[in-house]
Amino acid sequence: MPLLIGLLILIVIIALALWATTSLLGMIVTLIVAAIVGWIADAVVPGHLPWGWAGAILAGLVGAWLGTALVGGWGPNLAGIYIIPAIIGAIIVAFIVSLFTNSYYGRRPLA
Repeated sequence: MPLLIGLLILIVIIALALWATTSLLGMIVTLIVAAIVGWIADAVVPGHLPWGWAGAILAGLVGAWLGTALVGGWGPNLAGIYIIPAIIGAIIVAFIVSLFTNSYYGRRPLA
């Protein structure tokens, strides 16, 4: 069941990326920017995002949408993603995910 949900989420990510961009290169750049934003959010919030890099991309894409909806479109724009609102939104998404998944994945050790 988790594999099916993960596959469905990955299909949604790809569909959203195709819808938001018009070329393959644009889609790749968008996914890379979303992965970096998700990785930053994962590093800031205690715990970790499930599904590894796919979870980071999903957190980056959803965070970009949420951050732009909450804060607005300002700051540097890369591949159609406003970086600062995207990081703020991805941190919110990662925090919410960590609230629900800590019982399954635990906390990261402090090192």
